[in-house]
Amino acid sequence: MKFIQAFHHVFGKKGDVRVFFAPGRVNLIGEHIDYNGGHVLPCALEIGTYVVARKRKDHLLRFYSENFSATGLIVVNLQSLLFDEWHGWANYPKGIFQFFKEQMDVELTGMDLYYTGTIPNGAGLSSSASIELVTAFMINEMFSVNLDRTTLVKMAQQVENDYIGVQCGIMDQFAVGFGKRDQAILLNCDTLSYLYTPLPLQQASIVIVNSNKKRELADSAYNDRRKTCEKALAKIKQKQSIHQLVDLKVGELENVKSLLTSVEFKRVRHVVTENERTKKAVELLRSDDLSSFGVLMNESQLSLRDDYEVTGFELDSLVEAAWQHPGTIGARMTGAGFGGCTVNIVKNNEVSSFVHEVGQKYESKTGKKANFYVVKPSDGVKELTEQVE
Repeated sequence: MKFIQAFHHVFGKKGDVRVFFAPGRVNLIGEHIDYNGGHVLPCALEIGTYVVARKRKDHLLRFYSENFSATGLIVVNLQSLLFDEWHGWANYPKGIFQFFKEQMDVELTGMDLYYTGTIPNGAGLSSSASIELVTAFMINEMFSVNLDRTTLVKMAQQVENDYIGVQCGIMDQFAVGFGKRDQAILLNCDTLSYLYTPLPLQQASIVIVNSNKKRELADSAYNDRRKTCEKALAKIKQKQSIHQLVDLKVGELENVKSLLTSVEFKRVRHVVTENERTKKAVELLRSDDLSSFGVLMNESQLSLRDDYEVTGFELDSLVEAAWQHPGTIGARMTGAGFGGCTVNIVKNNEVSSFVHEVGQKYESKTGKKANFYVVKPSDGVKELTEQVE
């Protein structure tokens, strides 16, 4: 396996290694409602993060990423795992190690760790959750901690919230942990109850388009949107007995409008309507009605653009170009927004034309080149024992 050869080149050949993989994820519909207790419909992807791991006999953690090779080797001691801005990407696995050591009281040794990923950096396909879960799963297996997947998923979210400082919901980590080939996951982000939903993609493909407009979640308006929703919920709770914003029905929105600022109302309207769209989407997929599912994706984009205001020039340009193409069944932004990717359902016989024409229109309008990825729903985090030589 090429990853093992690359590991040996960096760290030497002495000692046994093990290889683990965690996928990226794309959310098909249900955006910015995971932290509002809503329903989301993500699927894990074939692209993801690999880690080759070997135990050491001391307390040093040595991290190397093929994707950030210019950074070189990052070396830390297990006794000193505080967040360090200079460590960049390595803070994600560092946070996982700290959690196992301090919260789980696991006796750890040092490790040599070689990471490589096929997820575009900063594209909104959950490269961070993928790194977190592959690290958590690896530690769990190699140190025989025996935690279940749900615990690992919650751990990874807590690391992102408290260690990294991004107040994400549970969706990304859950999709990476629980993905299933050819299936999407309808996840209730409040209760963590979930249902696998077959994706009827025999005549169509999922096409991810990276706008190449970079964004950093911690520096974006992501946390601001969450705070606005929390303020709106507190105001509504004074008049109405609800637990989460998604407890409201679409027909009840006008009843709470007078309690909120105009901006708060728009945010709440997105949350409530997006949750309804997501639940309806599963019914359509189970009825093999991909065309109507695409209509819901388009409606989701409009809501994210106009009510939640998290799209921006590049993402809007990409989606509008997709909507103009005859092969497009549905298209919208995916992820936190402010850059990153769109998710598109495209007829198989039109994918080549879609890539050419959408790419051309996007570059003409924005001056940026887009990258296209035709992807398939995949399994969640796992060890690649069968491929290790």
